[in-house]
Amino acid sequence: MVLSLLSLCASEVVRDHSSSPCWLSFVPMELFRPLLEASLSGCRPLAVGELVQRWPERTLRVRRKPAPNRLCIQALLLAVARGLLDHRCALQVLDLCGLQGDEGGDGGHDGRLVPHRGPLHHGAAGQERSPESAEGEEEEEGREEGEGRRTRASVILNLTGEEELTTTTCGISSEDELIRGVRRRMEAERKMMPTATESGSKQEVEEDSEVLVHVRADLFVNARSWERVRGALTTCGPLKLQCRYLRAEEISVSSIRALLALLPQQGLLGLDVRYSNIGVAGLAELLPLLKSFPALSSLRKLSEGLKQLQELRCLSLTALRLPGQLRVLLSSLPRPLEVLELPYLSLSPADLAFLSVSHHASTLQQLDLSENRLDETTLTSIRRLLSQASSTLQHLSLSGCGLTDNLLVLLLPSLGCCRALRSLALALNPLSVSGLMDLVKMAVKMPSLRQLLYPNPLEDYQPGLPEMPSSAQLLDWPLDEAIDVNITSSQINRALKASGRSDLLLTCDLLNYDKDMVC
Repeated sequence: MVLSLLSLCASEVVRDHSSSPCWLSFVPMELFRPLLEASLSGCRPLAVGELVQRWPERTLRVRRKPAPNRLCIQALLLAVARGLLDHRCALQVLDLCGLQGDEGGDGGHDGRLVPHRGPLHHGAAGQERSPESAEGEEEEEGREEGEGRRTRASVILNLTGEEELTTTTCGISSEDELIRGVRRRMEAERKMMPTATESGSKQEVEEDSEVLVHVRADLFVNARSWERVRGALTTCGPLKLQCRYLRAEEISVSSIRALLALLPQQGLLGLDVRYSNIGVAGLAELLPLLKSFPALSSLRKLSEGLKQLQELRCLSLTALRLPGQLRVLLSSLPRPLEVLELPYLSLSPADLAFLSVSHHASTLQQLDLSENRLDETTLTSIRRLLSQASSTLQHLSLSGCGLTDNLLVLLLPSLGCCRALRSLALALNPLSVSGLMDLVKMAVKMPSLRQLLYPNPLEDYQPGLPEMPSSAQLLDWPLDEAIDVNITSSQINRALKASGRSDLLLTCDLLNYDKDMVC
């Protein structure tokens, strides 16, 4: 990426925080944004705080990429609270939508601001260390700076104001001491700000409920962060939290209901419920609440009797494991879907037969059937479904579906007819080198295709792999280091070069595959 002269100059200006008193008071309004972007990308939390505290515009949108680290986000949030009593600050709307924490996301599908301490997904790692306690002199400094700023900022602080703050060095070892000092100072200021749970603060908050700054964010809520998010949504005061996309994971139906009851009815655009085992009874309990959100256009993992949702276009039923229920779930939708994600749903042959003739088949732009076992009994339905969607389907995932060489050969003609297909994912299928090359030869003949995620061939694995391995076994089984896996890559690259398809990306990198890169 080539940086503009303005960006380069802004990076130099914010590099040395000791010089900020010399220029901060004379910065024209139009330079605040590039200076803030340079502070965020360069990990300058003190500069972030000073710029945001006197933000001259009504709206501040923090861009999603590159994602700022947690220390800078915390500095930003604290500065918003301090700016409530700063006459130079004109901020009324803080937009954090699309922002994700520096501990990482869930594979790139949809990054969200994560108000919890823990992994986004099972097995995701994110080591955190407790901050050092504030020392006397620094704590006194924070107390002096915080005097007169005791605003009811617990709403926004609860997004990232955790008991443990992440240690972040930004890769610059010479700034370790500065970072530690910033963290101690921020922690001291945060502790001094009253919350709704402190003695006497609840009554004070209720008396002054005027909202000065609206905070928009995408929220990920699980069992560990549930209480914190509920507190952020229920606390009154000058900062008002609004949610655009809500993702709830591993929480009960009653907790989801309580969250929905706290959200503004006009703001929620998408709902994603995962791994909560809510069952059909839970769906029936939640669905009547959804019609209260007229802007809801993306509903994930909730369906059955969705007649009230006239604008629904995107539906994901991830890991519900409801075999034989697809007709009940989809037939009542008033309008055809454009995005349908059914991974880990344990689809039955009857489910796939219904889908292939449903009113959704001819309008689908994205279809995810990952981790649903396909065999000879479902092949006819899959081919009919692809035929119906051949002119609209842009993204297709059949990863982990148990596709063998024989099944793939029968399916390739139908795949080749999908003339709008831009990305195809077939990872974790038990294909040999021969089957893989058949796939590659078909892919290079599809002019619309831009990305193919292919599986490692069976020959590349260590001995002992079952004759018909599952996707889980293919994921965990080690590759054979004695085999030169570059041989397979060379074969693929030769086929790609011979076709002249320099615009087609072929990859077996499951972790870094992102279909949205070709949008």
